[in-house]
Amino acid sequence: MLGAPMSAARALAAGFCALLCACGGDEKPAPAKAPAGAESALPAAHPDGPPRARWDTVDAIRESLAAHNGPADGGGRAWLERDGQPPYTLNATPDRFKLVYEAGPLGVAKGGTVFLQISPFWGWSTPQVEAPDQRGYTTVTASDPAIQFDAETLDQQLLGIEITGRPLVQGDRLTIVYGAGIAGAMTDRYAERKSPFWFAVDGDGDGTRKVLEDSPTIDVHPGKPAGLLFTVPTVVRPGETFRVTLAFIDAWRDDGVDAEGEVQLVDVPKGVELPATVRFARENEGRRHVEGVAHDPGTYRLRARVGKDTVTSNPMVVTPEGPKIYWGDLHGHSNFSDGTGLPEDYFTYARDVSGLDVSALTDHDHWGMLPLYSHPEMWQEIQKQVHAFHEPGRFVTLLGYEWTSWIYGHRHVLYFGETGPVYPWSSSEYETPTQLWDALAKTGLPVLTFAHHSAGDPIPTDWTIPPDPRFEPVTEIVSIHGASEAADAPNVITHPLPGNFVRDALDRGYRLGFVGSGDRHDGHPGAYQIDPQMGGLAAILADDLTREGVLAALRAKRVYATNGPRMLLRMALGSHRMGESVSVAEAGKDGKLTDKLFVDVIAETPLEKVDFVRSGRIEDTAKLAGELEVMLDREVRDLASGEYVYVRAVQKDGGAVWSSPIFLVD
Repeated sequence: MLGAPMSAARALAAGFCALLCACGGDEKPAPAKAPAGAESALPAAHPDGPPRARWDTVDAIRESLAAHNGPADGGGRAWLERDGQPPYTLNATPDRFKLVYEAGPLGVAKGGTVFLQISPFWGWSTPQVEAPDQRGYTTVTASDPAIQFDAETLDQQLLGIEITGRPLVQGDRLTIVYGAGIAGAMTDRYAERKSPFWFAVDGDGDGTRKVLEDSPTIDVHPGKPAGLLFTVPTVVRPGETFRVTLAFIDAWRDDGVDAEGEVQLVDVPKGVELPATVRFARENEGRRHVEGVAHDPGTYRLRARVGKDTVTSNPMVVTPEGPKIYWGDLHGHSNFSDGTGLPEDYFTYARDVSGLDVSALTDHDHWGMLPLYSHPEMWQEIQKQVHAFHEPGRFVTLLGYEWTSWIYGHRHVLYFGETGPVYPWSSSEYETPTQLWDALAKTGLPVLTFAHHSAGDPIPTDWTIPPDPRFEPVTEIVSIHGASEAADAPNVITHPLPGNFVRDALDRGYRLGFVGSGDRHDGHPGAYQIDPQMGGLAAILADDLTREGVLAALRAKRVYATNGPRMLLRMALGSHRMGESVSVAEAGKDGKLTDKLFVDVIAETPLEKVDFVRSGRIEDTAKLAGELEVMLDREVRDLASGEYVYVRAVQKDGGAVWSSPIFLVD
């Protein structure tokens, strides 16, 4: 039955939902708090800390870390009954879900609460008990009519059921029909396996709760094919066999679609060998790789036809010169923290849909319904998938996680081997970046850290703490959150902190190369071909496609960043390549250096401009008329020690590329 408004349960609600809302989703996130149930402790707050430190979130985490679950918390079990419906659901479609909670041996006391949390990111309806004709209408019934309860929407996608009469005893059941009304409940717009309906129980009514680790799940199937991704390598040697990735996706970029038929590779240039037709059978699940050979040097934009529609690949440059370019997305999430999908599906998408060369899954250390650091079985599963997908020469996987500090900013940690520990920010041993780096140093493992969304929301990086050059040679300057490069960047990050851009960090004397990565939570790493400005990629100029080669390129800053497009960028100051440090004393006269800055850009879509950046300012801009390829040079005069130069090219559609800087030193 429904009764008076809730009391203690409402006070519990914000942490449970907002745990996920802080970082997840493909929208720019909102502030949040965390739930109870972790095990370690944090030191007291520092009032004079970073100006954007999220003390509200920190306080909520500290409160949760200090809390202790009673023996009845998290008791019982829950399951999904489909009553003749398919065992799966379809994405972005109204549906009805019957969920059953059964009390365990210790039951649920009067004043205790059973919580149902629907994923708050992907378009699921919020369960509500007031409007039968609206989306998400939810009914709750008890196995014994004498059981009394209040059911109420407490927060985004969160329903609380407070026991107001006799306690629930073992075997008592609550049946929750989510989407019971005529409008149903709208499902996840992103396809995924084992999408969870999270249950948690405050069994004794004392204000703490525990998640049911075996909460029910459902598979969400994709929609109909709505587009084709057509990806080729950026640099290919003459006569070398190269891989073509073709993948059908639905309207939400989901893969695994039911695609049968043919794709025609049309207008194939002379000197390029490709199959004329690529056939898709149902068992391909919309994903195919084929091989080609390019014999003649040049820039190629290949074309594929599906029915009446034609799709153009990213540019492919066939050349015997210059380094290879490997594309990586080094930052993303699964439903092991606050994302969607399983780790296995994340890597499948990266390799077989986006056509990436390098991929890292970086779920949060403590930020999830089941914290990664306290659930070793989850970390073991991630390591298992990293190992299973790693194929040097074709696809490099990196083991990683996100160190999620709400004081000093977020960093992801990448290991370049098979194993590595999780050092959570929520432990007082690893609360500061310096403590994290000291702990990583003691492992002796090859490992790097990357500051990200460093200029603004959800929390900026504390750049008063110098990045440790042993572990942080580069920084992520662009992602789904926008660009942290500078205030004049395209699609600048939300709520930037003045003086806290990456360009400001360079002005402090930090020598950082640039990478982009997605930080997407939708299970679609690297899939930015159809959506400029909505992600980030790292272009890695490695000698070979191995973990060792990728690590060497990152340490040497032989990398550049884009916000999604796979643009070729070459840049040099005289004979010095991007990422290098140039000795003014050796190369210049009278403590100054004058030399030419060379730029070569091959874009996906028409170019608008190329900016030449010198030591905190745009020194020159080349305005363009929609060219797809440009080669430019500018004389840079009287460079002194401590200065830096880099370039930024912007397409008319907002797609952008940033070179790593070249640094002037004594």
